[in-house]
Amino acid sequence: MRNYIIKRILISILILIFVTFAIYLLMRCLPTSYVQTMAMQLSAGPNAKPYEEWLAQLTAAYGLDLPIPLGWLKWLKEFITGNFGDSWRYAMPVADKFKEVIGLSFVMGLISLILQLIIAIPLGIVAATRQYSRLDYGISAGALVGISLPTFFFASLLRLVFAVHLGWFETHGLVGRNFNQLSPMGQLGDMAMHLVLPIVTLTIISIGGLMRYTRTNMLEVLNADYIRTARAKGLDEKKVIYHHAFRNTLIPLVTIVGGSLPGLFSGALITETLFSIPGIGFTSYTAMRAGDIPFTMFYLTFLAILTLAGNLLSDILYAVVDPRVRLA
Repeated sequence: MRNYIIKRILISILILIFVTFAIYLLMRCLPTSYVQTMAMQLSAGPNAKPYEEWLAQLTAAYGLDLPIPLGWLKWLKEFITGNFGDSWRYAMPVADKFKEVIGLSFVMGLISLILQLIIAIPLGIVAATRQYSRLDYGISAGALVGISLPTFFFASLLRLVFAVHLGWFETHGLVGRNFNQLSPMGQLGDMAMHLVLPIVTLTIISIGGLMRYTRTNMLEVLNADYIRTARAKGLDEKKVIYHHAFRNTLIPLVTIVGGSLPGLFSGALITETLFSIPGIGFTSYTAMRAGDIPFTMFYLTFLAILTLAGNLLSDILYAVVDPRVRLA
């Protein structure tokens, strides 16, 4: 196991190096540049230097005057040493801005993931154990609806019904107008009410795939020979399903859970943007639109690291949930 983990980590580092170069190449090819915008703003001031001089000065300061390979090596050296640079869009260190917004997105992603597991896995098991029943058809139809709904459409529908017509929730933002006048518990409740619709959106649009995945794998396991043998021995049906069948269904489900690791930190770009939630997804979207290369590079590299770590975690968990699996 140790040799396997070391080998996978070394391979992951090699993959990450190529990924960072591809990301840097794409960032340098963006059609927009916040440096140009900054140069135009600075040159518009009284007694300011010409636009061309500001542009050359800012380009040199950010290393954009270097060829792409040299610029990437310079960025990679600073990234490894923990110097992530300053955000052009937010005029503050990238790490500070990241710490400021990541907590909110993590809370939303974690709550959504827990709700998905609590709802999707039991419904998938029920649908599999009652195959071709009305309940199975209903659960499958609901899962397909969840898979098919676009995020922007479902989020807009929730806002229209529960925020505009019913007035139960706010249409956007994280805090209400009277937030500063509330007590600490009142402020916490106000923020929670603003997060209900975004979390519901994240849960519903993701629950269908996990539900169908659970049902399909559960059906495959229930048709296995050892399940027939367990039933022939007279074992209780609940023990057959939840002790024998479900444990083997966990193996493919581990892939889903391990792959969800990046989603806990990546933020929900579309959902956060639609509801104006100041999380990492909306912040990164704004930075990308402004051509903020330092923040975008840090964010995308962070996601690449999480993706590689999630894949490694999934492989390790295989051996935990199934002793028959051995990693060599």
